[in-house]
Amino acid sequence: MTKKSSYESDIDLISPNRNISPITTELDFQKRLQVGGCVLSVLAERFGTPLYVIDEATIRMASKTYRESLKKYYPGESLALYASKANSSLFMSSLIASEGLGLDAVSEGEMITALNGGVAGDKIVLHGNNKSDRELLFAYKNGVTIVLDNQHDVIRLQQLIPAGSPPARLMLRFTPGIECHTHEYIRTGHLDSKFGFDPDELESVLISLKDVNWGVLMGLHAHIGSQIFELEPHRDLINVMTDVLQLARGLGHPVKDLNVGGGLGIKYVDSDKPPSIDDWIKTIAEELVQTCKKKNIKLPRLMCEPGRSLVASAGITLYTIGSKKDIPGLRKYLSVDGGMSDNPRPITYQSLYTACLADRPLELTEQIVTIAGKHCESGDVLLKDFKLPKCKSGDLLVVFGTGAYNYSMSSNYNRIPRPAAVVVNSGEADLIQKREEPSDLLRFDVLPERFRA
Repeated sequence: MTKKSSYESDIDLISPNRNISPITTELDFQKRLQVGGCVLSVLAERFGTPLYVIDEATIRMASKTYRESLKKYYPGESLALYASKANSSLFMSSLIASEGLGLDAVSEGEMITALNGGVAGDKIVLHGNNKSDRELLFAYKNGVTIVLDNQHDVIRLQQLIPAGSPPARLMLRFTPGIECHTHEYIRTGHLDSKFGFDPDELESVLISLKDVNWGVLMGLHAHIGSQIFELEPHRDLINVMTDVLQLARGLGHPVKDLNVGGGLGIKYVDSDKPPSIDDWIKTIAEELVQTCKKKNIKLPRLMCEPGRSLVASAGITLYTIGSKKDIPGLRKYLSVDGGMSDNPRPITYQSLYTACLADRPLELTEQIVTIAGKHCESGDVLLKDFKLPKCKSGDLLVVFGTGAYNYSMSSNYNRIPRPAAVVVNSGEADLIQKREEPSDLLRFDVLPERFRA
């Protein structure tokens, strides 16, 4: 039996989060890697590198699976919201809208992008632990549901919404006090969190909101973290949330929506074993149905907020290998034409990835190398002690699983322009984000008059 290449895994066409590569990944007749019917090295020649490539079919399949799993396992109303912080663009908003999903935003910029991409205001939810007056007013005027994260939100909305105006649609976020095994920086459900009201505040907050005329509490929200591989914490979450749902309804709030957040993990490397989308939804839906029956609660609308599990596996990044440095007995460095400005996750979270050569993906690995970025930081390393075939300057490297939190967290560190992004589908490649040019970085610089010659 032929040994699999590093990018290959048992392809799950229904649950893309369980794949290292996009679901359309295959080899052409020359054994070059292609995605969405497009040969990757041809894309690099056409659009340059670094290059973000998004596979449309993978996102559509993940969206469809969320929709259909909710319908299959939950007898009440349901809605999946795309957590747009993972990858926000007009294209992504348009695609999500076409799939019938809603969207969660955390800024005016994400809301504007969603609305212009075709997502209806009443299917958008605004999060954030320090929303500005401008963001709150923008959300209110566009019919966006506003998540009350803290007392500051309550005070500002009370002052911003004119008397006699239609009430704002509100959702209350709280910390459920549930731990999960993930990176410290992406645990948001435990008590020591900047997000949401603490459990001991909930009753007083719900009482204070009971008779306000500027807003109506329509939902509850809690989120326990990101890149989670466990199902049990979500069962615990349902039990905590339904207790709060009972309390809120008992106080007279017309709470219809129960938003359990997101957090389902994906497969970045072979050792990652995330649950399928179907299993994740099944666990939550069945637990909610059973718990509501036991507590004699009318079923709420079940909402969830997938981000990474919708888009990460759909994305890859192409780099061109440049310089080499061999330190005998220690390490061999290969440098690429990107790095921490287009993928800050390795230096931020010590994140791991899978990679291969675009035109020789099946070639046997013959060396252990460290793939370094081009930035002026010793920690700018994308892949440490990674196995690759012998390669030369000019070879094209493919890094998988970069559809989430790569473009959205990118920067102009060292004044390096952001890469272009393309979407591929059925042999066609379309530009969805233009490549920045060095001169673009001067657009917002202002030189005071006294410094001008």
